[in-house]
Amino acid sequence: MVEIVPATLDRWEDVRTVLDGSGEVGCWCQPWRGLDAKRLSGGRPRTELLREQMQNGPPSPGYLAYLDGEPVGWVGVGVRTEMPRLANSRTIPSIDDLPVWSIGCFRIRPGYRRRGIATALLAGVVDAARTAGAPGVEAYPIDPEGRRVDAGFAFVGLASMFDRAGFRRVLTTAGHSAGLSRLLVRLDLPA
Repeated sequence: MVEIVPATLDRWEDVRTVLDGSGEVGCWCQPWRGLDAKRLSGGRPRTELLREQMQNGPPSPGYLAYLDGEPVGWVGVGVRTEMPRLANSRTIPSIDDLPVWSIGCFRIRPGYRRRGIATALLAGVVDAARTAGAPGVEAYPIDPEGRRVDAGFAFVGLASMFDRAGFRRVLTTAGHSAGLSRLLVRLDLPA
């Protein structure tokens, strides 16, 4: 059973385990937010920016997945209208001004991939957004159409996972990952 919880400061070491523990170069969930630009961050390290974001919410800037008590996954989340890079994106357009929760990335630790961790994280975000009264959840996955893609490029999620969760495909964006177009998908949450 996978447990999904908000990333809070008391879970900082678990966040480090997932985002920094595998030797893969990590972004600490900052570039897609557009908050790590020197002019916006004052040159502070990405780890410091994430710790600061973990003090605010909802939403938490991310949610952690645990399998048998072990931290195994992360999903980065933010309110679209509060993410400078998303709000001003030329490649991923806003379809409205609603403060939907946006999913920017997934990170699953090596050894735990292809075990439903990302699907559990997605369900956890949708549940948290519904509880918080968010108008919807939005994401920007790729559709590899049955082909395998490197995990480094699949960080945006796969469209089929969002399809199964009831998201609708709104449009194909000008954004790309792994040479594939990124879609804008949305799940509207009733008030």
